[in-house]
Amino acid sequence: MRKLFIAVSLLFSGVALMAQTSQKKDSMHVLLNEVTVTSIRAHEKSAVSYSNVSGEEIEKRNFGQDIPYLLSLTPSFVATSDAGTGIGYSGFRIRGTDANRVNVTVNGVPLNDAESHGVFFVNMPDFASSLSSVQVQRGVGTSTNGAAAFGASMNMQTEGLNPKAYAELSSSIGSFNTNKNMLRAGTGLINQQWSFDARLSKVTSDGYIDRAWVDMSSYYFSGGYFGEKSTLKFVTFGGKEKTYQAWNGVTSDSLLTNRTYNGIGKYTDANGNKSFYDNQTDNYNQTHYQLHWNQQILPELYFNASAHYTRGKGYYEEYKENRYFSEYGLIPDTINGTAQATSDLVRRKWLDNHFGGLIWALNYQKEDINASFGGGLNRYVGEHFGKVIWVRNAQNLNVDHEWYRSHSVKDDANIYAKLNVGIFDDLFVSVDLQYRFVHHIMSGLNDKFNWNTMSMRPLDINKPFHFFNPKLGMTYLINDNQDVYASFSVANREPNRNNYTDAGESDRPLSERLYDTEIGYRFRTKTFSAGINAYYMKYKHQLVLTGKISEIGEALTSNVDDSYRTGIELMAGWQILKSLKWDGNLSLSRNKIINYTDVAYIYDEDYNITGQINTEHISTIIAYSPGLVANSVFTYRFENFEAGFYSQYVGKQYLDNTSSDECSVDAYFVNNLSLQYSLLLRNIRSIDFKLMINNLFNEVYETNGYAWSEYYQGDTTRYSYKYLFPQAGINLMASVTLKF
Repeated sequence: MRKLFIAVSLLFSGVALMAQTSQKKDSMHVLLNEVTVTSIRAHEKSAVSYSNVSGEEIEKRNFGQDIPYLLSLTPSFVATSDAGTGIGYSGFRIRGTDANRVNVTVNGVPLNDAESHGVFFVNMPDFASSLSSVQVQRGVGTSTNGAAAFGASMNMQTEGLNPKAYAELSSSIGSFNTNKNMLRAGTGLINQQWSFDARLSKVTSDGYIDRAWVDMSSYYFSGGYFGEKSTLKFVTFGGKEKTYQAWNGVTSDSLLTNRTYNGIGKYTDANGNKSFYDNQTDNYNQTHYQLHWNQQILPELYFNASAHYTRGKGYYEEYKENRYFSEYGLIPDTINGTAQATSDLVRRKWLDNHFGGLIWALNYQKEDINASFGGGLNRYVGEHFGKVIWVRNAQNLNVDHEWYRSHSVKDDANIYAKLNVGIFDDLFVSVDLQYRFVHHIMSGLNDKFNWNTMSMRPLDINKPFHFFNPKLGMTYLINDNQDVYASFSVANREPNRNNYTDAGESDRPLSERLYDTEIGYRFRTKTFSAGINAYYMKYKHQLVLTGKISEIGEALTSNVDDSYRTGIELMAGWQILKSLKWDGNLSLSRNKIINYTDVAYIYDEDYNITGQINTEHISTIIAYSPGLVANSVFTYRFENFEAGFYSQYVGKQYLDNTSSDECSVDAYFVNNLSLQYSLLLRNIRSIDFKLMINNLFNEVYETNGYAWSEYYQGDTTRYSYKYLFPQAGINLMASVTLKF
């Protein structure tokens, strides 16, 4: 890999040097390049609470951690990591809203998985190295493409036109044998019309949690024609990941004796020895293709259209002990003439999917009028299937025996119209109307075995949805330094695949609705900025975990009639001295379910259900919704040296909807320190040295978990169980980057 990076580096450096003779910076090129995301991004006259994170800010903190960790200092943002380092499987929540309710796009193209609604940054390692900016909108935000923005949205823009040729070679090393190598290069403008950029990355780490290693690689390539009134740009990026599973967490008892314990893959071999299965891994390959066309029709009128296609395929492999042959349609082993009921086996659960479509927008901007008319049409086609690849003592085993398969098709179409207009000198009104149609079809066999029928449970879902999502806002510019805004928005969200597949056969989830009210004030001068945003997010039929189980023993989600999130977000920035700056934000919130019924089951000594106990809760706290999140950043710059001190506090998070301290994650306060120095030389742009010390004060903390409760026959005690995801103590990352 190192030889490959050196060879490609030399190649791109040569291309970059040759292209330097034909470069020209053209403001029209830049304008056309950025218009792709204009229609879905908020701006200073929008009645939306948002944060912009520049590519420069991302680069400072990018040592290989996933994108959620690079955005974790924005308001109301909480990141979590299975491996405890932010590398590999990671997730995030904004205002307590999890990732599968956050709309995420890349260059305006939907990124959320069409079925699960989730975003898996593990499939995009080091994608941050190819970003020019990210905008995070809190609340419903502006109309966008793809999955519903059911509490937040995130728009990522890949690198724009680089008029000058360049090449970069970066290498990072750190704790837990973490290593990231990255090569990035571009030609600049060739003949004032053509430009090409590329990146290769490789990230490996052992992880903080036992065996939570990762082996990930990725690429990015873009090439385009940049005319005076039109651009045509092709973008492709992809990633391949192999990670050891660490998604079960650590029991609360184990936290006291072994915080890094990972029980996944543990088994007993034929000789009675305890061991861990070496290939208890997740394996996935995902490739994205985008073609963007931007056209200037009139000086104030632009049209852009994008065609996209994503190919994904992969599986996770598991060693399973004492599984019934009947669960997998296998022929039982016979010993001394007696058929055996169970055996150990290794299985793979596969995903094989295609996602493609077309998005478009017509944008008009002149003086105090800003208007967009656009939409998109997308289709997802996917296969879910499972294979048994090994069974101990199996008879007549067909290698790659398939025990279930289901087929999914999901169509998603939307059309929107937006208008932001100054009706008086300083008063701007915005109207944003969106219609969205969703049709989700699932057929075949689910991966759940029904013990009543002794067969795999069939899937037969055919659900169309029609959603109307209106938004109305007003922004008043008090003067050049101050403005106030207010908005009211409605968002609708369809259930995801798991809401259907994990439900009982008679329990069908409903779509959810959100009414979002936002009021804010912003103040800015050359040396100081501040803002306050108050919100009230009212939900109808929100889907939450209930503790119920289906006829086949699976945990269920259910709609709750009435719930809300309300809070205040405070943001500030102060240039204290010429070389010293402070930025910070504080989020205070209340997140409640008005009426909630908790169900805990009673089990006998054979773990059969013998009854249940229902507990009513009035105004209980929604799970995973901390009431306080605060961030602080001090930045010191002197000539070519820069230091940053980052702090984050996250309040207590409950793991279920009972507001029980026994089922919660404690509050935590974590500090990180970054140091950077740029050495300027004659023949190259710079050599950048960076050091990041994470968890500077060695805080012992967890960021995520899950919990459930049970009763046992003849015992009135409620037993609560929880698993948590510990994060690493103090750890280091260092990098060197050569820029040509």
